Amino acid sequence: TMVGRLCFRNVNALAPMVRVGTLPTRLLSLDYGADIVYSEELIDIKMAQCQRVVNEVLETVDFVAPDERVMFRTCEKEKDRVVFQMGTADPDRALIVARLVENDVAAIDVNMGCPKEYSTKGGMGAALLSDPDKIEAILRTLVKGVSKPVTCKIRILPTLEDTLSLVKRIENTGVAAIAVHGRLKDERPRHPVHCDFIQAIAEAVSIPVIANGGSLDRVKAHADIEEFRKATGASSVMVARAAMWNPSVFRSQGLLSVEEVMEEYLKYAIRYDNHAFNTKYCLCQMLRDKVESPLGKQLKSAQTNKEICEGYGLQEYYTKTQAELQARREAIQTNHNHPNQPVLDGDVTTMHVKFERREYPGEFSPKMFLLEWSRKENLEQPRYETVQRSQDRAFQSMVTMTGKKYRSTLWEKSKKYAEQASAIVCLRVLGLPEGRAGEEYSGLVGKRKREEKNMHSLTTTLCNNCVK
Repeated sequence: TMVGRLCFRNVNALAPMVRVGTLPTRLLSLDYGADIVYSEELIDIKMAQCQRVVNEVLETVDFVAPDERVMFRTCEKEKDRVVFQMGTADPDRALIVARLVENDVAAIDVNMGCPKEYSTKGGMGAALLSDPDKIEAILRTLVKGVSKPVTCKIRILPTLEDTLSLVKRIENTGVAAIAVHGRLKDERPRHPVHCDFIQAIAEAVSIPVIANGGSLDRVKAHADIEEFRKATGASSVMVARAAMWNPSVFRSQGLLSVEEVMEEYLKYAIRYDNHAFNTKYCLCQMLRDKVESPLGKQLKSAQTNKEICEGYGLQEYYTKTQAELQARREAIQTNHNHPNQPVLDGDVTTMHVKFERREYPGEFSPKMFLLEWSRKENLEQPRYETVQRSQDRAFQSMVTMTGKKYRSTLWEKSKKYAEQASAIVCLRVLGLPEGRAGEEYSGLVGKRKREEKNMHSLTTTLCNNCVK
């Protein structure tokens, strides 16, 4: 594998679990020793409408739906180890989503094993098992279209022969690994897992096979993970329900008490502003048979993260964290009120800039100033890349100048305006005139003289060009 790419050999992974695999559970599992964590299955149609938002307060990257719901939240701490799992039945849509998230995750996985109706009714999840041509089309499109490793998670088919023929086709698409839940589509967690099928698959392919399905009777503690790996002959193990009940199953030093684990979970949920209903759901899974205990009853009646904290005696932690987040919110607000502070988002320099046409009364737009400057300096011309988001059809543009990228964090009503906004960001960062009304009177005297000179020579050049 290439340097820096996620390795799927000899790893213990948190399995993708709907409602459970949100950010707090993933971070907690990593703390306890998981090597890789999978997100919950996220549906391509919903994800394709999301906008990627850098949440400066929480220090996360959020994928936000048109109705403001955060569909997927991730952070730097898991960036090299989180696998984004999607539900899809359409290669093109799968690629749109994969490209949307690929720079914020370590790998992309396609769910081909979920037997639940919400997944299968759209031809996703386990429904794909009966359509190997579609499986192949989706995986090939993703492998070719994104830079991160692509994997998939399947269930076994009724006969070993069909199962092996399917995994060989999957291997030929170029995926980096294949996770196998050793149960049939119609089998439930109470049915024993078919270790012999997983073993046959591991022998039949050369890519890493990740065994899943051992929580019923095999995986109770960390030592059992290794036993399950041996029993299946797989190179790695993926743990679902055992980790949902107690994520410290990943600890090589042994399980921690569920009380301690719930407390650590809750701290992450507060720090990353997890949705209270999701926090509650995950804590209920850990309580299991203690749901009727006094703590369980208090948890059930709690409506907010604050109320949940009261049940666990974490009021002080809650108050302290809220104060820290509020302080950060205010500091960021102050920065935004001084929009001249550029912020780096990955390798793109961003500023809050809106292109107001009336502020640029001259003949020459910011884009023209930038183009003229690049010509004068014998540089490659600025290159603009513009995207449009679906919810309000707004535009955002990124300009590349001398290998560096610039864009405004604000969205514009037209492609033209979006390009102008990105040109302004670039000009401001480079300290160049942008043609704004009253510009000569801004800044320091020395700088002003220099800018006037620049402005004059640029304007002259522009006029000469227009005459030509």
